[in-house]
Amino acid sequence: MRLTQGAFSFLPDLTDEQITKQVSFAMNKGWAISIEYTDDPHPRNAYWEMWGLPLFDMKDSAAIVFEINACKKAKPTYYVKVTAFDNSRGVESSSLSFIVNRPANEPGFRLVRQEVEGRRIAYTIESYAAVAKPEDERY
Repeated sequence: MRLTQGAFSFLPDLTDEQITKQVSFAMNKGWAISIEYTDDPHPRNAYWEMWGLPLFDMKDSAAIVFEINACKKAKPTYYVKVTAFDNSRGVESSSLSFIVNRPANEPGFRLVRQEVEGRRIAYTIESYAAVAKPEDERY
């Protein structure tokens, strides 16, 4: 199962050249860029671990691509995501987000059905990887 979160998630993995072009696009818009990673990509897990600090006021896209590649090298079995933030409205809101690295095997998610009070049915999504292994041992 291929995880589909963020822009370009239904396309094949981006090449280094395409990543560089997206980073340059975000920088030309004046957006701050951050690099994040996780081994639990649950759709409600909005808070991934940050790779260093957000990259504010960067002038060279090569420096950001260097940090992306460093994260991919250090976390080869993790999901790595690039997020660009726009603060033009006075708040930091994500304007662009895309995955640049993913594990070779993506086990996917399962739908868990529960009967709760009043004969209501509740559903939740669980990651097969998170259920099977503890953190840092999932992929």
